[in-house]
Amino acid sequence: MGLLARSAISRKPNDTMRLIVTTFVGVVLGFLIGVSFPSLTLTKDKNSGLSTHTLLNAWSALKGNKNTSIEAKKPDSTKIWVPSNPRGAERLPPAIVAADSDFYLRRLWGLPSEFSENFTILLFHYDGRTTEWDEFEWSKRAIHVSSPKQTKWWYAKRFLHPDIVAAYDYIFIWDEDLGVEHFNAEEYIRLVRKHGLEISQPGLEPTRGLVWQMTKRRVDREVHKETEEKPGWCKHPRMPPCAAFIEIMAPVFSRDAWRCVWHLIQNDLVHGWGLDFALQKCVEPAHEKIGVVDAQWIVHQTVPTLGNQGQAENGKPPWQGVRERCRREWKMFQDRLSNAEKAYYISVGIDPPNSTAR
Repeated sequence: MGLLARSAISRKPNDTMRLIVTTFVGVVLGFLIGVSFPSLTLTKDKNSGLSTHTLLNAWSALKGNKNTSIEAKKPDSTKIWVPSNPRGAERLPPAIVAADSDFYLRRLWGLPSEFSENFTILLFHYDGRTTEWDEFEWSKRAIHVSSPKQTKWWYAKRFLHPDIVAAYDYIFIWDEDLGVEHFNAEEYIRLVRKHGLEISQPGLEPTRGLVWQMTKRRVDREVHKETEEKPGWCKHPRMPPCAAFIEIMAPVFSRDAWRCVWHLIQNDLVHGWGLDFALQKCVEPAHEKIGVVDAQWIVHQTVPTLGNQGQAENGKPPWQGVRERCRREWKMFQDRLSNAEKAYYISVGIDPPNSTAR
């Protein structure tokens, strides 16, 4: 007892200082806990003030908040986001993206990579007559697409997107009234590659269905890329229709050229008139990469089937309304192309040159 009394009397000043420091630290600690847990209510134990259980819960919550904050700053490694992927597929891993397609008919057996044809035939039917083609063996292996009273350019814009035909080296977009008795597709492609043609067509038999001198078959050569037309028809010897020109009757496009031409085709202008004068914009130099293959030639049989798909109006026969629409589209296409070129040059601060659209 004495010892204890002695100790209490001799250390009284130190105890006072310790009490002051302890009180200050407690206030600071309480402030910090209050800032960390603004919505946390600490309850008192009825016997000993703040309960041990409550303090442990508070400390666990503090640790949890710290972990949550750290995790929020980390990128989510499970979320794939690749802006270079095609639009709409940004969340896919790039290696799984299949952006291209084709018209190869896939077998139901064997390996997925197996298909046996070098060519895929896609028939567009504007008259609804699809089964009548079954008399031809090749037609049974073709793909048939039917929509009434539409042109081949309507079909091409909707079914031959560059990403759909990306697997093919060349795309043939031909009318239905062409005689092909003197035409071999494999040999044609060999000549196209040999002469570096990106846009081409077979030569036309000169006795029937000939409109332009450029498409007339020459018997003394494999390919020609220029011609002479009527006086005043060509602004320059290397410009359409004297060069860099083929018709829309039987065009053949390389894969790269078609990617440009598809975008040139207007969605609402379905006859394609005027398109042949603008094809030169899709290859460079056009007078070297556009030409006619004379060694592989066709006959234009001039069967007016599409004209009969029109509708008689105001006493006019169906074909006449179709022809008027063709001419109207040609003028509309010229105006759109000319205006688009002018708008572009103005946007970059350059005086627009004379339009090359005919």
